[in-house]
Amino acid sequence: MLRIHFAPEDFARIRLTRTPDPLWEIVGSLHRFQTTRGRWAYADWYRSAREALVGRGLDAAVRRLLIPVVPRARYFPDFLTPLESSEGLARGLEAIRGAPPTRVAQEVRRLDEVNGAPGWTERLPERHTREEFVKLLGAYHDAVIAPHHDRICARLAGEHALRARQTLDAGIDGLLAGLTPAVRWDPPVLRIDYVEDRDVHLRGRGLRLIPSYFCWQMPIALADDSLPPVLVYPLHRSRSPVSEGPPDTSLVALLGKTRAAALRALALGATTSELARSLGVSPATVTHHTSVLRDAGLTTSRRYRNTVLHTLTPLGAALLRPGFQPEARDAAPVPGRPAPSRSPQRPHR
Repeated sequence: MLRIHFAPEDFARIRLTRTPDPLWEIVGSLHRFQTTRGRWAYADWYRSAREALVGRGLDAAVRRLLIPVVPRARYFPDFLTPLESSEGLARGLEAIRGAPPTRVAQEVRRLDEVNGAPGWTERLPERHTREEFVKLLGAYHDAVIAPHHDRICARLAGEHALRARQTLDAGIDGLLAGLTPAVRWDPPVLRIDYVEDRDVHLRGRGLRLIPSYFCWQMPIALADDSLPPVLVYPLHRSRSPVSEGPPDTSLVALLGKTRAAALRALALGATTSELARSLGVSPATVTHHTSVLRDAGLTTSRRYRNTVLHTLTPLGAALLRPGFQPEARDAAPVPGRPAPSRSPQRPHR
């Protein structure tokens, strides 16, 4: 078990990442290749990733060079997930490239002691070897992560909205208690099901929470307690991160395919641009559909600075509940669609 101990000043220094951290997503995706259950859980992605790696001639290099350095095990080197990665892939790769050789050598030795490492990893402290390794990381990201960027961003946007609401409704206690079933909040200690037993004392440094699309079941923390503390955790209800199935036929019949998909996507709230990415349409098209849904009383929109956040009304949320069958007199007509039938024998759904 991992125990993260909070001091009073740490609560004001909790940060939740809004966008994907590309190097942590690389790590999580490499872990998915290493277990049968992990591959099945991400079957949709796994098939396309395998095809992409084979098509680009990267499959052998990934097996020989990447997976041994990022094993799904008790330890892998911290220098592979630098803080700079939060600013984008290029900054993260540059941080790996520029990592102090003494630190790289120390972490490679620990990797060998804990898990065993191939002999070539002894050359990772050398600048040239690390340059080639960074190029492979970039090529891997382009092949298997970048094609899913919009889907990942949309899922993280929903996660951020959900956690923000938890915090507003129940404070920091609500946020920390609701992260994932593998995490339990026992103030002032966050207890996490983990691959080893250890304690991390934050001592006023705060905690960076990183929701990850490819993190599955078990959260991950840095091995070196002297580094800025982070906790990478799986997205809310991300048991099967494949393309969501189509909305049920009754909802499509009432709203139309795109508006029904938009309504489902707004279950956790989204901005216009986030919803556009999720639906694969233009922001102008999203604006039209959200106006229709808002006029029908299903959603509400609030502007904050230069963005508009769309969320469900109670009626909109009720429409998404399985088995919801409103009587015709209670259902708001949707502009552009026929008014609901008023037959008491067959209420329109």
